Amino acid sequence: MDIRGIFFDLGGTLFHYEGAQQRARRALMTAVTRMAGGAPPAREAIGAAYRQASDEVARRYATLDYYLHAALFRDTFTRFTELLGIPFDEDAYAVYREAQHSDVVDGLSLKDDCHETLRTLRQRGLYLSIVSNIDEDMLQPLVQRERLHDWLHHWTSSEAAGSCKPHRRFFEVSLEKAGLAPEHVLFVGDSPEHDVNGAAALGMRTVLIRNGDSAPPLQSGAATVEPDFIIHRLSELTQLV
Repeated sequence: MDIRGIFFDLGGTLFHYEGAQQRARRALMTAVTRMAGGAPPAREAIGAAYRQASDEVARRYATLDYYLHAALFRDTFTRFTELLGIPFDEDAYAVYREAQHSDVVDGLSLKDDCHETLRTLRQRGLYLSIVSNIDEDMLQPLVQRERLHDWLHHWTSSEAAGSCKPHRRFFEVSLEKAGLAPEHVLFVGDSPEHDVNGAAALGMRTVLIRNGDSAPPLQSGAATVEPDFIIHRLSELTQLV
């Protein structure tokens, strides 16, 4: 392969999803208690309603060309209150939204082989970037917190691109930034739909990274193409290129 650049997804690829919902779970209970006038439904009912709302909204958003996660989160919370039969309260939602944002920015943990893998690939002269379906106010703090800018040439959010994977405009924006042709790029991600399908449609080589039994978010169930490679750890990339 004549690979000159590697584009990475963020969540589930460079970062673990685990540990990113602790504050949000506690804040959800606080918000529901406030909206219900101090007499919240049972925890089981709250959990079931939130899972249903998340599934319904995720299926709808999964087919959109572009969206903000801020809108996704708000629609999920609104549907959640409808299912519980309690009135939506703007202040209560603000408490929950802040906690959820903190969970992402502070709670996502970098994979233990991320820095070493990126360092090795950068030293080999490869162009490295992040291409993530995430809002700017989450991507930028994560890159700065983990000093990923030490290795990356650029990082682009779907908000900055005005497009979400798997739709081609996001990939085109990233290729334009890199100055690379698609056949010279390897795309690494955990989503068969967003990462593998989207990148392959433009002619990129693709790597699917497996995270045990953890499923990537916002999958619509669409048919997927086979990735060129499957890995279980980022460090395996150094054997591919």
